[in-house]
Amino acid sequence: MQKRAETYSVYIYRVLKQVHPETGISKRSMSIMNSFINDVFEKIALEAAKLVRYNKKQTLSSREIQTAVRLLLPGELAKHAVSEGTKAVTKYTST
Repeated sequence: MQKRAETYSVYIYRVLKQVHPETGISKRSMSIMNSFINDVFEKIALEAAKLVRYNKKQTLSSREIQTAVRLLLPGELAKHAVSEGTKAVTKYTST
């Protein structure tokens, strides 16, 4: 039996429709976006793990993720990512 591959395609599609309701996306483009998200996720996770080790901590928290994002993403993109992340954490902790 084949294991189902997890993808971000549902979320990519939802965000696309929020930003451009009239625009579609091809399978190839979706695959590229999915690879991009997996790559960025891995880079952030690795950087955050390094920060945990540097600071002799045992827990990876939202603080390490936020710092990793600030280190990896350029200027304005990092600011937007941090504010969206903060919003998501706030929403998650309030439920």
